[in-house]
Order: sequence, then structure tokens, then C-alpha cells
Amino acid sequence: MMDHRQRATELFQEGYNCAQAVFCAFTDVTGLDLETSARVASSFGGGLGRLREVCGAVSGAAMVLGMAKGYADPKDVPAKKDHYARVQDFAARFRETEGSIICRELLSGGNPQAARPGGEPEARTPEFYKKRPCPELVARAVEIVEEMLGGN
Repeated sequence: MMDHRQRATELFQEGYNCAQAVFCAFTDVTGLDLETSARVASSFGGGLGRLREVCGAVSGAAMVLGMAKGYADPKDVPAKKDHYARVQDFAARFRETEGSIICRELLSGGNPQAARPGGEPEARTPEFYKKRPCPELVARAVEIVEEMLGGN
């Protein structure tokens, strides 16, 4: 069985953004290949294109939940309701341990510059990883998804 947490951490350290790291770690669940997964999740890094809105790890997790347990029929109101409740449950669990689901709030701890929207993506250096909570946020998002999927 794949270790999703380890895989997500490795992907983030390879340079994939937070959303990509989470979503791509679950290719065994989603059925998508790595390249397709990376493209699908590419817009959500940095809180949606570095806008610092919803954390990319949260967005990546929501995409995994959608692929694994989402609905496809727009007229299936009970399935839609159940799925939205599932995503809200994920967000509540993440917020409970991390304090927020908003990128700029998660990043602002001690580094207000990190929470600014836009700008150039920073080089992935050892210093980058030391000043960012992102690897831990990626790992936590994966843990919650695994709990919700029953250990997948």
C-alpha cells in the first residue's frame, strides 16, 4: 500500500506546489497519472495561483475527496449534499489542528512577507522549507484524507 503522506512530502520537496503534492500523492485512488494530476492541481498552489486564499493543500485534498467520493450527476441532490458535508468536515478537521484553511493566515506566522499575494515563486532551498509550514500542512491534509477514506 502506498504511503500517501510520505509521497506527498517527497513531491512537495521535489518542487510540486502544495495542491499538487496532495493530489498527486493519491494517483492510486484517483486513477489519474502523475502528469495529469499535476496539471489539474497546478492552479491551486499558493492559495489559488499565489493569491493566498484557500490553502492549496486543502484544495488538493478536496480534489482527492471529489475523485474518490464525489458526485457526477448534478440532479443528485442527496449526493451533492453528502459530498459538500464531507468537504466541510475535512475543512473543520484541518482548521481544528492548523488554525485556518486560508493560506495567508497559515503563512503569516512570523513572516508577513510570505503572506503577500502574487510575486515570483520562491526557490525551493533549505531556508524556504525552514520558514514555511507548507510541508507539515501537506502532510496533515493527507492524514485527514486518509482518515476520511478509511485508510486508503
